[in-house]
Amino acid sequence: MTAASVAALGLVAGQSTAANAAVACDVTYTANSWTSSPGQGGFTANITLKNTGDPISSWSLAFDYPTTTQKYTPSGWGANWSQSGTRVTGTNMPYNGSLATGASVSVGFNGTWSGTNPDPTAFSVNGTSCGGTNPTTPSVVTSASAVAVNEGGTATFTARLSSAPSSNVTVTTVRTSGDTDLTVSSGGSLTFTPSNWNTAQTVTLAAAQDSDTTAGTASFSVSGTGVTGATVSATEVDDDATVEQSLVVTPTSVTVPEGSTGTFTVRLAAQPSSGVTVTTTAGSGDSNLTVSSGASLSFTTSNWNTPQTVTLAAAQDSDSAAGSRTFTVASSGLTSRTVTATEADDDGGPAPAHVENPYSGATGYVNPNWSSRAAAEPGGSAVANVSTAVWMDRTAAIAGASGAMGLREHLDEAVRQDAANGSTPLTIQVVIYNLPNRDCSALASNGELRISENGFNRYKTEYIDPIAAILRESTYANLRIVTIIEPDSLPNLVTNLDRFADCREANGTGGYRDGVRYALNQLHAITNVYTYIDAAHHAWLGWDSNFQPSVNLFYETVAGTTAGVDSVDGFIVNTANYSASTEPYFTINSTVNGTSVRQSEWVDWNYYVDEQSFALALRTALIAKGFRSGLGMLIDTSRNGWGGSARPSGPSTSTNVDQFVDQSRTDRRIHAGNWCNQSGAGLGARPTAAPASGLDAYVWIKPPGESDGASTDIENDEGKRFDRMCDPTYPGNELNGNNPSGALADAPLSGQWFSAQFRQLLQNAYPPIN
Repeated sequence: MTAASVAALGLVAGQSTAANAAVACDVTYTANSWTSSPGQGGFTANITLKNTGDPISSWSLAFDYPTTTQKYTPSGWGANWSQSGTRVTGTNMPYNGSLATGASVSVGFNGTWSGTNPDPTAFSVNGTSCGGTNPTTPSVVTSASAVAVNEGGTATFTARLSSAPSSNVTVTTVRTSGDTDLTVSSGGSLTFTPSNWNTAQTVTLAAAQDSDTTAGTASFSVSGTGVTGATVSATEVDDDATVEQSLVVTPTSVTVPEGSTGTFTVRLAAQPSSGVTVTTTAGSGDSNLTVSSGASLSFTTSNWNTPQTVTLAAAQDSDSAAGSRTFTVASSGLTSRTVTATEADDDGGPAPAHVENPYSGATGYVNPNWSSRAAAEPGGSAVANVSTAVWMDRTAAIAGASGAMGLREHLDEAVRQDAANGSTPLTIQVVIYNLPNRDCSALASNGELRISENGFNRYKTEYIDPIAAILRESTYANLRIVTIIEPDSLPNLVTNLDRFADCREANGTGGYRDGVRYALNQLHAITNVYTYIDAAHHAWLGWDSNFQPSVNLFYETVAGTTAGVDSVDGFIVNTANYSASTEPYFTINSTVNGTSVRQSEWVDWNYYVDEQSFALALRTALIAKGFRSGLGMLIDTSRNGWGGSARPSGPSTSTNVDQFVDQSRTDRRIHAGNWCNQSGAGLGARPTAAPASGLDAYVWIKPPGESDGASTDIENDEGKRFDRMCDPTYPGNELNGNNPSGALADAPLSGQWFSAQFRQLLQNAYPPIN
């Protein structure tokens, strides 16, 4: 147990805080350290911040670790924690920002160390050093401590200083160790002055093309004379088809007729170095379901990729229950897979089955609430019977709120529609959308739950548990219930931790990972429920620096559920967004006068120009990571048609790459980052099952005509706030290239009916609406 304490005497001349208070502070740092293996271990840091100066309304605590191997791990309390290089920063939570003179606050976090674990020796609060003097040595602050670099491509991070230097400082970035294929492409020498010290400058790293399958790593030092340097680690994202070894089981849900058999297949994802034995054993459930053959399978270096069959049998019995049982498929050193078998009883009982594609051969549920609004608009009857999703966007929506039907009412209506369907199954789509700190980078869709206010427990007990209890009722057993899991949640953890405190909080305990895992555990256990996780869209995750980290995050999150990767049926892209499914007049491989379209301002070095190419590439990467081979993808096409008079009829003839792309693209948004009530948008392709290999369906998840957010500030009790990206007069920000928002005027709160938007979508539909 070690401790360090530093006191500040008063405000340094020329400094002030956000509250214009004279800052003085006392910080006590205590680290409880342990060793997990020789030379490395973990620690718990407990920090007490005491305000010895004027009262303050907010605080930001910062300090530097003496070594680069002391790392904060995303698990903390009492503050929004982040680390860049050696610099650790904690900002106040909404409930503990105000500190009276003499008041203290206790905060802390968990971390890891290697080598040694010395205490930090200097602390600052709101820019003022606890000790009475400003830090004399600025630190290099990087936007990321680790970056992924696609082989043959580049990735960037930014650097700035933590405080103003006394004179010009040159910061250089050099590789200090690791794979020589990873190099500094540009920005290797940056100059910071007493004026521009806080302006982030870009460093570009490159990964050379090679023929090996090794994902090399390297460390880069970002340092200079008179500053405390930082270290950035880079990992090459190899493009030579490295596949992680795993068990590939298809399908993971099997229907076994009573008195007969059902099958599934097993293969390996990659060639092993020696023989592999895979066993299938029965778990909990109906003992009438057993392994008939294939309980032990042998794979060699030659037949590893040939699917082998496991046969399950259901004994004849006299009851009318459709029993179920889980079976574990396992091999030493590999993550096991779970197969759920359901008996198709022949004694008159129901026989729900979990199929590979819930949209195949099924009709879609028509939401009467949405249908009546659509039919009331001029020409709206032409689409009023299209299937759209039901959004559970707050706890009150489960029972029904503001005159809308509740979940049970929707399911009862789906049962009625299913009965009128004859033998054709019916699919109903339900959006699960109420994580604490929901949609942490946007205001219009903020939700009712906060992590700091017991949000995770409330999410479980007041939201997910009641939904799961309704869905598992036997009345609804013959419906195919598709759940869309938490739009705009996990993708925010990939790209928005640096910018938004709510996202940083959602990155820890009780945040997005825990919430998504809990939802999957509860919903996947219901045989006729299908789970699809939101995976943003190509203009969010399509850059090389975002794509593979997203794949890794999705795998890490889902692998942590009870059923592992088998707990998801697939992923969905473009939820409630406007990106075109396919761009017909150019691809990412198109060139204009020798220049790649990736260099255009619109594409902006992205690796994808539309949703379908992004979705299929993401599917391939997810399967390579360890997801099952039957993984399905959905694309929300509710508002991405981009028809009407502005739609180009063919490729541009311009020899300027920017003009070519702007004149050829069907997506007519001002910027691909614009997302709120977009002017000029149209209805997209109507819901279609299996439109392409790897795609389970085109779907309408966002009901056309429901607002994305209010164009002005409107008081409400739904937790939704005014987001300037919904304001048509807003000139934009760095996230959309400082372009106008492109939003329609006079929009109501998100989720409320927006007649002008619906009429525009109908007018600009593509394919056109008859």
